[in-house]
Amino acid sequence: MILKMKKSILFLFILFYQTIFSAKITENEKLTATCKVWGFLKYYHPKVAGGEVNWDSQLLEKLPKIEKAQTKEEFSLIIENWIDDLGPVKEIAPIIISKEVKVFDENFDLSWFNDKIFSKKLSKKLKFIEDNRFQTDEEIGPGYNPLKNGNYFNMQFDNRNSRILWFFMYWNLVEYFFPYKYVMDQKWDVTFEQMLPLVLEAKNNDEFYTVIRKTASKLNDSHVELALYGSSKFEENKRFFPADCKIIDNKMVVTEILADSLAQADDIKIGDVITKVNDKTIEAYISEYRDLLAASNEPTLLRKMVRKILYSNSEKVNVEFLKDGTYTTKAMIWYDYHDSHRNEFKKGAKKKKEKFKVLADNIGYVDMGLIKSANVPDMIEALKSTKAIVFDMRNYPNGTYDDIARFLNAHEEKFAIYTHPDFSYPGKFKWTEGSTCGSENKDNYKGKVIVLLNEESLSQAEWTVMCFQTAGNTTIIGSQTAGADGNVTELDFKGFHTRYTGIGVYYPDRRETQRIGIVPDIEVKPTIKGIQEGKDEVLERALVFVKTGK
Repeated sequence: MILKMKKSILFLFILFYQTIFSAKITENEKLTATCKVWGFLKYYHPKVAGGEVNWDSQLLEKLPKIEKAQTKEEFSLIIENWIDDLGPVKEIAPIIISKEVKVFDENFDLSWFNDKIFSKKLSKKLKFIEDNRFQTDEEIGPGYNPLKNGNYFNMQFDNRNSRILWFFMYWNLVEYFFPYKYVMDQKWDVTFEQMLPLVLEAKNNDEFYTVIRKTASKLNDSHVELALYGSSKFEENKRFFPADCKIIDNKMVVTEILADSLAQADDIKIGDVITKVNDKTIEAYISEYRDLLAASNEPTLLRKMVRKILYSNSEKVNVEFLKDGTYTTKAMIWYDYHDSHRNEFKKGAKKKKEKFKVLADNIGYVDMGLIKSANVPDMIEALKSTKAIVFDMRNYPNGTYDDIARFLNAHEEKFAIYTHPDFSYPGKFKWTEGSTCGSENKDNYKGKVIVLLNEESLSQAEWTVMCFQTAGNTTIIGSQTAGADGNVTELDFKGFHTRYTGIGVYYPDRRETQRIGIVPDIEVKPTIKGIQEGKDEVLERALVFVKTGK
C-alpha cells in the first residue's frame, strides 16, 4: 500500500513538472526572455563581447525560430542550441575582485537566470558564462562607444524585427550601463513589459519614435533628449513663440523676450500669462507630454514642456492670455527665428549683459553663463574686496569652476566622486577617487559666497556648485536643480539622436545628486506677481541674506 502511494506521488510530481514546463509560452514571455539572454550574452560571452560574431544578425536569424516555439521547453532548447553553436566557453580561474576596488552594485541583477521559463540546464549555462565571462581592462571615458559591435544606422523601423532589435539593444544598454537605473520611478523590467506591445504594433517610423520617447522618458534623467531628423510628425525645424516662458500654477508666464520686433507686433510683454495654445490648456499639455519627455524631477519636466508648447509646425497659432481677470485670444503668426547661433532676431533681442559687476552695498555679481576663464582674473580683481559675491548659476557655465575655486578656497578640496561602468562585470560599477578643486591660498576670498540656482542649472552647473560648496562659506539660494549630473553618453542612429547620463556623480560622502539635484539652503521660487513687477525674487532674496545673514 505504502509502495503504491509513493509511486502515485512520484507519478503526480512528474506529471506536474511536465505540465508546468511544457505549458504554452506567450509571445511576450518569449521576447522578454530572449531580450535578456541576448543582452547578457552580448556583454558576457567571450566570443560575442569580443566582437567575433555578428550578434545583431544572429538575433534576426533566430527570431523566426523563437516565434514558432510553443512551449517553455521548446523555447529553452532553442536558446541552449544557440549558445552551444557559439562554441565552448573556456573555464577560467575564479575571477577575484581586488579589495582595492570599491564596487557599486545597486543596478546589478541577474536573478532572472532562474526564471521558470528556463530549463535548469539553460540556467546553469548562463551562470557558467557569468563565472567565465569576457574580461577587459577598458574603462569609460570621452571615447567610450556604447554601440560597438553593432550597426544601427541603417535600420528601417517599419520592419518589425528591426524594431525588436533596436528595442533589445537600447533596453540592455540601459540595463547594464545606465548608472542611475536604481533610482528610476519604475522598474526597468516593467518598462519593457509596457513598451513591448507598442514596439510590435508600430506601423511606421513616426509611431516608433513615439515609443522611443515613451521608453526614454522612463529613465527619469534630465540629460535624455530625442532629436529627430526628417520626421513628418516630430520635425525639429519648427516655428516659435517670440518669448520664453515658465510654467507656474498650470499657467505659462512670459519671462524673457527673444525677438523684440515680433513680440512688439503682437504686444507680448514680460509677465503676460498664457492659459491656452491652440485651444488647449497648459494643464492639458502637461498631461500630454508627461510620458513623452524625460526629466529627473518635476521642475525640469515643466521646463522641457514649455519648449514643446512654444514650438509649432504651423505658422498660425491661437494663444489665449489672461490679464486683469479677462481672457483674450490672439491669432498670432509664429516664425522660425529661434536658432540662437545665427539668427539676427535673437542676436538683437537680448540686451547686452555684463559678465560681472559690483551691485549696491559692495556686493559682487557674476553671470556664470557668460564668464569664461579668460575673464576670471579681471573678475577677481574687481570683486576681491566685496563683502559677498553672488554667482548666478541659473544657466550653463563655461568650465570656469577651477579658476574660480582657486580664488574662493583656502585649500584643495575633494568635491565629487563617481561611479563608472565595470566592463569586466557589466551591470556593476566602480567607485573612483573623484575630483578636487582649489589650492593652498592664504589670500582666498573671505566674504560670503552665494550661488543662485533653479531648474536651468543642469549637469556642469550642478557639478560646479558642488565645487563651490567646498569653500566653506557658501550659501545656495533658489530652487531644485535639474538633477542630472555626470558625463553624457551620446547615441546616434539613422533618423534620430538620443543620450543619457553615462557616469554617476556623488558628493564625497556618497550623497546622491541624480534626480535630487543641489538642495538649496534657502528655497525661493519666482511668482507670477514678481515676474509681472519685473523683480528677480531669487536675487533679491540673496541680497537680503547678505545684509541680514538670514
